Formats: sequence, C-alpha cells, structure tokens
Amino acid sequence: MPIEYVAAALFSALLHAGWNAAVKASPRPPEAMAGQMLVSALIGLPILLAAGLPKSGAWPWLLASTSMNMASVAALLRAYATAGFGVAYPIARAVSVLLVVPLAALLAGETLGPAALSGIGLITVSLGILSLGAGADRGLSRSALGWTLLAGLTTAGYVLCDAQGVRQSGSAWGYGALVSILNAAAMSWRIRHLGSPLDHVRTTWRVAVPAAVAAMASYLIILWVWTRAPIATATALRDTSAVFAVLIAVFWLREPLGWQRIVAVLLAAAAVPLLRAG
Repeated sequence: MPIEYVAAALFSALLHAGWNAAVKASPRPPEAMAGQMLVSALIGLPILLAAGLPKSGAWPWLLASTSMNMASVAALLRAYATAGFGVAYPIARAVSVLLVVPLAALLAGETLGPAALSGIGLITVSLGILSLGAGADRGLSRSALGWTLLAGLTTAGYVLCDAQGVRQSGSAWGYGALVSILNAAAMSWRIRHLGSPLDHVRTTWRVAVPAAVAAMASYLIILWVWTRAPIATATALRDTSAVFAVLIAVFWLREPLGWQRIVAVLLAAAAVPLLRAG
C-alpha cells in the first residue's frame, strides 16, 4: 500500500476522532450530531453542483449506505448513553474492522497477505485494550453490549457500501457530497421531535461547524483512498481513529495516559508498517 494512501487514511482517522470527540463532549450529542450533519450537507451542496451526480451504478450502494449509517448513528448514541464513549466507540470500531475483512473478500474479491492480516489483528487488539481500560470502572450491560455490537455491524455495512459505491460513482467528490446530503435529511427526520433542522444548527453551531468541516474532509479523504487501495487495510488504518481519540484526550484534555493506553498506541503504531507491506 503506497505511503500516500497510508498517510491519507491516518489523517482521515485523526479528523474522524476529533469530530466524534467534539460531538460526544457536547451537552446534547443527538442535536450536535444532527447539526454537524446539516452543516456537512450545506458544505456538500456546492461540491455536488461542481462534481455532478454519481453514476447510476453507485445509487443502490449510496442508498444502502445512508440506511446503514442512520442505524449506526442510532445504535452508537444508545451505546454512548449506557456504556460511555470510551467503551462503546473502540468496541464498535473493532467489530467493524473484523467484519470488513471477510465482507471485502466476498463483495470485492480482495485477498490480504499475512502482513496485512497481522496489522488488522493488531489494530483490533489495540481497540479491545482501549475499551477494556475505559470500562474497568463501569460494567458493560447486556443492553449496552447489544447496541455496541449493532453499531459495529452497521458501521461495517456502510463502509462496504461506500467503498463499492464510490468505485462506481465516477467521482468521490460527488458521491461524498450526495451521501452527506442524504444523511442530513435522514437524521433531520429521525430527530424531528427535538426541533427543526434550523434549531439544531442554531443551538449547536459552535460544535457543529468545525465538526462538519472535519467530518466532510475525513469522509472525502477515505472515499478517495477506497478508490485506490484495498478496502480492509484502508478501513483498519482509518479505525485507528479510536487511538487518535486517546491522544486527543491525553494531550488536549489532560487525561491520564495509563498503561492500557500506552500499549494500545504502540500496537496501533506497529500495525501501520504491516498494513503498508500487506
């Protein structure tokens, strides 16, 4: 895997960790999530006008991605409420990474070498260590585990849909912009009982605007990578976002590092050259 794709996937992961942490830290995460999606849609409109609509072959994947993404958001928000971000997020990403490997082989015919599989395994273990460390002081109920596993399953689903869809779209820019617009429309309908879309943007704009810029950039970057690199390895690199979230918490929020976090960061770092070699 060329170094420029590795660097792009890691940068996408950093941006993804940043906006997720910002939304989770807000007083009202569902409204902040909706606000972020709505601002992303506004950013996506001129991009879509410039790039044009995706080709017809991408549309079934695009619509399936929107459905899966909404299910993932709903499950994650429920998991955050019961298990906490530090537990639910890394478990969901670990489940997603594990599922993407066989699904990519089935849908895209991708086969990975021993190095790449070892790298994916290291990232999965790293995410597991993070979740265990975060959950040491609070148990993971059966309900929380169920929502977290559902979030991981649906995340893997929309990853595969997006990777297949963008390859048939003719333009990663147009595909990403349209998905962002559809996600915003679906999210607005889902939480319509909490207020109008304008209300969500007005009350959460301090979080929503920077989060939307980061989310849109992260999404377009990983779509570009998926058009050129294996789905599973690129996805595993992007799912180091949970490790970046730890670094953000330590260096920005001044949280303690702890031995679990040190081990998780080292394992994720060791996985990068393996994924590149694979």
